[in-house]
Amino acid sequence: MYYMTKIEDTVRIPPYRFEDPLEEVALQTLNNTYSGRLDKKLGLLICVNDIDEIGEGKLIMGDGASYHDVVFNAVFFKPEQQEIIDGEVLEIAEFGAFVRIGPMDGLVHVSQVTDDFINYDPRGGTLSASESNKTLGEGDLVRSRIVAISLKDNSTKNTKIGLTMRQNGLGKFDWIEQAKEKSKKGKK
Repeated sequence: MYYMTKIEDTVRIPPYRFEDPLEEVALQTLNNTYSGRLDKKLGLLICVNDIDEIGEGKLIMGDGASYHDVVFNAVFFKPEQQEIIDGEVLEIAEFGAFVRIGPMDGLVHVSQVTDDFINYDPRGGTLSASESNKTLGEGDLVRSRIVAISLKDNSTKNTKIGLTMRQNGLGKFDWIEQAKEKSKKGKK
């Protein structure tokens, strides 16, 4: 889920940027400093949108820069437990599929792809179901539910997001459409 959050901080404006518009320099500096940072409570900071307030600059002895108290709006992505999310399969491994969900990646373990037994085809780079003949490969668009989240450190490297596609209305988009068509035919 994406959130807009108001944050208060201090931004350092280097002396070589004093001639540039203050708000523009502050916005660039905040984005360079914070974009891509992960906070356990807020999530992954995507970007600083705008600045609501910029305080008067303060100088510190020995540093030629000015320091300004700022209030700014930032966009965060924070995966939520049980959230349904669309994504793209990035990679298939013997143990499951890595899915890009917004700016982060999650894993659909083979046990969570379908109710069928899943076979891994290393040559084709696909996971295929034994009984239903469903296949999942790189580039497929899927809908999944977040079932486990572990946000660690200040980076996405150690973040783990577990996904499932075993419930109704989840899975590869083609599978969802086929299920809708089958449901329509069954009602007639």
